Amino acid sequence: EARHCAGITIGKYHMLKQLRPVLSLLAGVSLLLLGSGLLNTLLAVRGSEESFSDQAMGLIMSGYFVGFFVGTFLALPLIRRVGHIRTFAMCAAVGSVSVLLHDAFATPWAWGGLRVLTGTALVILYTVIESWLNATTPPQNRGQVFAVYMVVNLGALAVSQQFMSLAPASSYLLFALASVLVTLSLVPVTGTRFGPPEVQQVKRLGIRFLWRIAPLAISAAFLSGLAMGAFWGMSALYASRIGLPTSEVATFVTSGIIGGALLQYPVGRLSDRFDRRRVLAGIVGVAAVSALLIIPASFASVEFLYAAIALYGGLAFAVYPVAVAHLIDHLESGDILPGGSALLLVHGIGAAIGPALSGQLMSMTGASALPVYFAAVQGTLFMVAVWKMHQRQKDETTGEPAQFVPMVRTTPTALEMHPDDSEQSPDLAPDVAHGTSGESDIHEESREPPPSQAAQS
Repeated sequence: EARHCAGITIGKYHMLKQLRPVLSLLAGVSLLLLGSGLLNTLLAVRGSEESFSDQAMGLIMSGYFVGFFVGTFLALPLIRRVGHIRTFAMCAAVGSVSVLLHDAFATPWAWGGLRVLTGTALVILYTVIESWLNATTPPQNRGQVFAVYMVVNLGALAVSQQFMSLAPASSYLLFALASVLVTLSLVPVTGTRFGPPEVQQVKRLGIRFLWRIAPLAISAAFLSGLAMGAFWGMSALYASRIGLPTSEVATFVTSGIIGGALLQYPVGRLSDRFDRRRVLAGIVGVAAVSALLIIPASFASVEFLYAAIALYGGLAFAVYPVAVAHLIDHLESGDILPGGSALLLVHGIGAAIGPALSGQLMSMTGASALPVYFAAVQGTLFMVAVWKMHQRQKDETTGEPAQFVPMVRTTPTALEMHPDDSEQSPDLAPDVAHGTSGESDIHEESREPPPSQAAQS
């Protein structure tokens, strides 16, 4: 027993030693997510108080994902031009100022433009941190660092919601706090003594090529984007519209995030043991039903509402990582990073459409349109998955099945830490390192899929 305890202690020591070079980067991204997560919910509640229509709020929230999309094209050229630290400092300043300007110009048009600006700045900040993490982490430790990074992501987003209880949404304090958190992210990142990496050229892989080899992964990524974009953009507004006070709005969003964190791993283990198409069909089918439990007429207490959104979040959050694992099942090892980047682009397009589409539906039919929208999107993916399962063609893969890894949508550069890519040969990794940005995903590679991949599910 003493040897066992000593082994655990030594293991923890080695883990901390491995994480030491990236602690400042993890601290920086946690502060960023605390600020951006607070701002996202704050805008939904403040917009409701300002009597912005649901349609307007949907378009405003879509602006963030439009900026996120634009930022993927700007991030790597900017980093190559001025370096990681200068890029981070510049975009942190822009992001911090844009947060404050939301309070100064509380109009739909101003907020729409500011959300695009905020999304652009934040995705560049995340790209700086994630590319730096990739270069700092040895290949054999990337799986552990990736897991810690995802825990930091979800933990910071969950904690950020609770800041809403500090002051009314109409006050300046919460905007100032979000701005301070974004600004403070400069301290650990610019103060690190570890040097930034070099940015290499990108290997390109087209979406049409991926559609030919794994159409279910592409469909799942897009539909998951539609659902998750609406969740991040409109769930706080929905909670406000059905009459929850600000503190309970924050708890509602937190419950969905915690559910997403807790259920990803068990769902992922199922997808590793059984046919991913069946698992995907199962989780989206249950997600569609659980979404309907969020409708006001379906629940009798606020506790039931929290449980329902936690169940929905737990299942909905798992769809994208299952899609990533399903895609990796069909890719050669050298195509994992560019393929994952293309899948992330598809997910991002859906996320940009989701808030605007769900906001339009809420404006037309009322707040209950949001859970119905969730159910419709997940139900559509259920039908697609069932259709793919019943196709007669054999589902051929390239080799060993991929391992499910719990994750949230982040920037393409984080995909290099995906454990399924950790065994890449050293001569291949530099070609795709630090640059799997969306700018590489819209180009089609001029080659056909290998014969072994011609038949797909």
